[in-house]
Amino acid sequence: MSDKRRALMPILLALVLVMSSCGLSDRVGDLDDEITTAVARQMTPEGPVETTTPFGAEPAGTPAPAPEDADEPQPTVEPSVTPTPFLEPAGTDGTSMALGGRLAEIYEQVNPSVVNIQTTAQGLQALPEGFGQPQQPQGGLGSGFVWDQAGHIVTNNHVIAGASEIAVIFDDGYVAIGQVVGTDPASDLAVVRVDVPAEQLRPVQVASSSEVRVGQVAVALGNPFGLQGTMTVGIVSALGRSLPVEADETFSAAYTIPDVIQTDAAINPGNSGGVLVDEQGRLIGVTAAIRSPVEANAGIGFAIPSDIVRKVVPALITEGRYQHPWLGISGTSLVPPLAQAMDLPPERRGVLVATVTSGSPAEAAGLRGSNRQASIDGLEISVGGDVIVAVDGEEVQTFEEMVSYLARNTEVGQTITLTVLRDGQQQDLQLTLGARHGS
Repeated sequence: MSDKRRALMPILLALVLVMSSCGLSDRVGDLDDEITTAVARQMTPEGPVETTTPFGAEPAGTPAPAPEDADEPQPTVEPSVTPTPFLEPAGTDGTSMALGGRLAEIYEQVNPSVVNIQTTAQGLQALPEGFGQPQQPQGGLGSGFVWDQAGHIVTNNHVIAGASEIAVIFDDGYVAIGQVVGTDPASDLAVVRVDVPAEQLRPVQVASSSEVRVGQVAVALGNPFGLQGTMTVGIVSALGRSLPVEADETFSAAYTIPDVIQTDAAINPGNSGGVLVDEQGRLIGVTAAIRSPVEANAGIGFAIPSDIVRKVVPALITEGRYQHPWLGISGTSLVPPLAQAMDLPPERRGVLVATVTSGSPAEAAGLRGSNRQASIDGLEISVGGDVIVAVDGEEVQTFEEMVSYLARNTEVGQTITLTVLRDGQQQDLQLTLGARHGS
């Protein structure tokens, strides 16, 4: 740029200010555009003269075009910022959807159905020897949810076990006293009833846990550490887990809850009895336990599947208990070393019967337990019993699969067909299911 043009720049700027103060705004706009263009074209051997770069324009430091190209139109570059949803939609089946604007809707839909449960129980206070053991109240915290408009609230059995008083706190702060209607330690479910007008109760919507898939969105609502109305979000991490139920005075044998859902949605003490829902806000499980070295969330939480809830809860409401179907065997999954010890192909799968309980349905049906010992990796293992390979024509490859089938599809008094391998030969046995002791 010539020295004369450089000298004109301050004069033009001063002229703009004068014209602006005189109200000549239209012309100021035109001059402002011309000045901006002129300033932007000022180049030195060291680079462009410092100036402000409008949004979308080339940034400072971009090499100047050659003089012969200066008057050619330059392409316009559009900003490359695209909004990204929380999860990209992947179809119309509802298994994966954009949740950016949906989470608040799920909370508003489900939270009124979730309650805070506070319990009081009479416990013994440990005092120095000789001072006696006076009764002192002990408290507990948990969650629950509205099942119907008759006032039935579902929670975990371990939340209300041993409670002398149960307070049910709704999302609006209303407190009602709950009375135990029925309990089932074997599925860790319980029902309490509150005397609340039907119009104030928002029952949760229930989906089938058989439709749940690994990777789909999972939303947990409950009251961790007593913090009412807490929602956390994750995914379904795994399906078909087994949750042990500790043996107690109710039943001496150890049982498991089948088809348990594993999730990484944050679950902590106080979430027990709360809900795990899908992206439609429908119940897929009841949060019940976590696996953690510190008794707090470590990304591994477990929920009792809704299909079991739908079978157990109605019985608890009408009968006060649920009768679980019972075979009367102990056993294990047949794995290659066991199969080889029984002279079976290593790829053979099924349930190896270890023992048959005396007086059980299994004994009446003629099932045989293991009758000899085999040394496998230095351990003495019972082998030689019947191998269950199918129930009612449906193949079972593991002990857990058999327990899941019985829990989902059978009831006490029902006759089922067991397909077994005995001495390498396949045969069918008819077995009428009994009721598990203590249920």
